[in-house]
Amino acid sequence: MSSTSSAPAAPATSAPAARKLSPLAQIVPFLTPYRGTLALALVALLIAAAASLALPVAVRQMIDLGFSRSNTEHIDRYFLLLFGVATVLGLFTAARFYLVSWLGERVVADIRSAVYRHIIGMSPAFFETTRTGEVLSRLTTDTTLIQTVVGTSMSMALRSFVMLAGGLVMMGVTSARLTGFTLALLLFVILPIIAFGRQVRRLSRASQDRVADSSALAGEKLNAVPTVQAFTQERHETTRFTDSVEAAFNTARSRIRARASLTAIIIVMVFGAIVLVLWQGARSVLEGSMTAGVLSQFVLYAVLVATSIGALSEVWGDVQRAAGATERLMELLSSRSDIVAPINPMPLPAPLPGVTGEIRMEHLLFHYPSRPDHTALTDFSLHVRAGETVAVVGPSGAGKTTLFQLLLRFYDPAKGRIVLDGVDIAAADPVAVRARIGIVPQDTVVFSADAMENIRYGRSDATDAEVKAAAQAAMADEFIERLPEGYRTFVGERGVRLSGGQRQRIAIARAILKNPPVLLLDEATSALDAESERLVQAALENLMKGRTTLVIAHRLATVRNADRIVVLADGRIEAAGTHDTLLRAGGLYARLAALQFGA
Repeated sequence: MSSTSSAPAAPATSAPAARKLSPLAQIVPFLTPYRGTLALALVALLIAAAASLALPVAVRQMIDLGFSRSNTEHIDRYFLLLFGVATVLGLFTAARFYLVSWLGERVVADIRSAVYRHIIGMSPAFFETTRTGEVLSRLTTDTTLIQTVVGTSMSMALRSFVMLAGGLVMMGVTSARLTGFTLALLLFVILPIIAFGRQVRRLSRASQDRVADSSALAGEKLNAVPTVQAFTQERHETTRFTDSVEAAFNTARSRIRARASLTAIIIVMVFGAIVLVLWQGARSVLEGSMTAGVLSQFVLYAVLVATSIGALSEVWGDVQRAAGATERLMELLSSRSDIVAPINPMPLPAPLPGVTGEIRMEHLLFHYPSRPDHTALTDFSLHVRAGETVAVVGPSGAGKTTLFQLLLRFYDPAKGRIVLDGVDIAAADPVAVRARIGIVPQDTVVFSADAMENIRYGRSDATDAEVKAAAQAAMADEFIERLPEGYRTFVGERGVRLSGGQRQRIAIARAILKNPPVLLLDEATSALDAESERLVQAALENLMKGRTTLVIAHRLATVRNADRIVVLADGRIEAAGTHDTLLRAGGLYARLAALQFGA
């Protein structure tokens, strides 16, 4: 960094650079647990650097003394010394490479785990505005850039810096005059490094964003391939992805062009400076003011300094890219979930069948964060007694699923509260609240695993026998046993090897295995055929005994026997009562029943 005569100028130049690289400081906490390994790597680096700096001295001695007739008996010793220095250099360079590479892999693994652990606990509001593909891009592409810096570039930078500093010192010891001339020329090299480095970082961030856009687009469409193909949109989606990839390529090309320009300028200027210095040195040798060995020593140190500067310029580009990647990753780590556990959460009472599971929803007002102008629930109040079965019906968009999401505390209401067994769930640990709620969603999620592990997702410590018992209760055992490997059959990504009804029964088996005091059934039998629906409905009725159950249903035939039916419209309760009472009262429920059952 060059000095200036104006004092204020230095902070003005250095502050932006510090801000540009400041995200890299956030990697330090991930390095701290491995400071022992880092210290060993630094020791190996310093020894290898010392060996490198000793080589030109050995060459000088060999040239000036070893080739002299009066010192022929010492030539073997000089060459043996030279080989010894090379051996030390090789061994400690290998040690440095191993330690720093291990450190890079370890730190990146920790960062990936930390980011995933953080993101998996974020509330659904976070994913309303953040695409999954974007998160995956940051977990893969961006962490790879950090791995390059920590595992390779950092080592190269430290080595190059030590070699640069040591080489400059030894150049000064060898010839102060030539060193001063060299430093004056090298000042011109720093300016393009700073200017192009900033441009590379800006373009790197843009390039990583474009790659993330492509990943998000591909992930979304690959998860919906049947829909894409059913609507014959393959050509359209291919064009969209190609355009996205081309945008990423064009941004990356600009970054590569900037780095290439930087590399060309550095090499031309550095080696141009070396040529000028060599010209001055050659004249000194011819004048007799410098020996050939001294000039050789100075040249070797000058080459070390030049290559170190060249390496630093290359590393600088990687560092700029890693700074952008780190910034994106730390944005994820610094994001905060809207739903957090209180510092001292209130404990929920021990679950007892038929006793616990009382729910009170009091004057709820709620709108989704991504739709602040649309109210999903307005002054909603509902009391569900322990062990009661309450069905919630109404047209699409009435707010039925919103009730489940609030009860699971995926969101907090703007006003009002939800009380579970006498405890405001906002004052309880969300994990404790969700632990006593079982849910069978309308859009069943089946993971890329075997049938046994998919059901065991309901309770991870369940035995194989308990899993099979839950499957039998959900009427899933009969089709699982017919699979090629029974319960150990891989069901495919998102359960593509199973029918919709089979996936639904897997989800019901999960809820049965969890054995919670509160059940949430969101169209739990909607994907079943008539025979399977009858069997599963019987299993659900047995499971619902002694438990508080909330049922969302569009098919009114499945909830006719509920203790109470709540009719929702536009986020408000329009009516509540039994099936027969609501039919006699007329209104929305009677109209829905007439549409489904006939006049």
